[in-house]
Amino acid sequence: MANIKTTIDEWEVKDLEDNSTFSVCVLHNTEMGNNAQPGIQVICAGKIVNYEPLHTERWAYAAKKANQTEHLIEDGSWTPYEDAFIKHFLVTDGGKLKAKIEVKVRSKDAPVVKEYELPFTI
Repeated sequence: MANIKTTIDEWEVKDLEDNSTFSVCVLHNTEMGNNAQPGIQVICAGKIVNYEPLHTERWAYAAKKANQTEHLIEDGSWTPYEDAFIKHFLVTDGGKLKAKIEVKVRSKDAPVVKEYELPFTI
């Protein structure tokens, strides 16, 4: 069976400081990773973060080892500034695994935060 991508959500955060815009696209995939399991793909600022079982299991282990309920996915995030960033997290708190995206721009006081439940368990 071929992978089928379905858009879950699309949103933008505009920065009035420099008139830039961060666009976020969240996709559900029917087949991801080595075992062709369902997962979520987040595309933002030219980076793609794949929430598929194998990666997610490693991130969940790292969160558990650090005694955290949220694991920052550093290689998929963009964090050069404190007042402007894109952060991707795996949330392990509450039974269901979730992908969490935080987008902060200079002209907003707080980041825009959205969470998406992952379509698998580990």
